[in-house]
Amino acid sequence: MSAPKDPFILLSWVNMKLRDTYPSLEELCASEGEAKEEISERLKAAGYSYDSAKNQFVILP
Repeated sequence: MSAPKDPFILLSWVNMKLRDTYPSLEELCASEGEAKEEISERLKAAGYSYDSAKNQFVILP
């Protein structure tokens, strides 16, 4: 499955995958065939950044 295009659906999809299946963004991207930089940039534009300690995208401070 390719990542959703809408940034807020993407946020939900990525955080669900990170919570339920993958221990890191790197593993999610490798398994799903997605570019880490592209996901990070799309979510950054929507106001979110990846927090590796929480293993989820969170709202930018």
